[in-house]
Amino acid sequence: MANSSSGMAVHDECKLKFLELKAKRSYRFIVFKIEEKIQQVTVEKLGEPNESYEDFTASLPADECRYAVYDFDFTTDENCQKSKIFFVAWSPDTSRIRSKMLYASSKDRFRRELDGVQVELQATDPSEMSLDI
Repeated sequence: MANSSSGMAVHDECKLKFLELKAKRSYRFIVFKIEEKIQQVTVEKLGEPNESYEDFTASLPADECRYAVYDFDFTTDENCQKSKIFFVAWSPDTSRIRSKMLYASSKDRFRRELDGVQVELQATDPSEMSLDI
């Protein structure tokens, strides 16, 4: 289960909660954290379906790395209701170098576990994941 390059395991709850977000729309967003002591990605926070994008960005720590997925609802130019699941690799400049390296080396492996993500963002500060983008 662990990736040979980073040795990082992915907790089953991560995949389970992601499937609930994707299929049942049980959550608006999920924030994932790497537990360095046990070398495993775990679920840190689940956003309720009625929570906003601001709630999502506020749940990302200012000086620590995280992975997150956000279920983004929007209306197309043809007035169709659509939704896309965004994967965000949050790596603020103020976080520890070791943490940034750990998240960077584990990202692709973790991202592959989440089948159904349509857009991937790498963000180092909140402006890089504003709704305009």
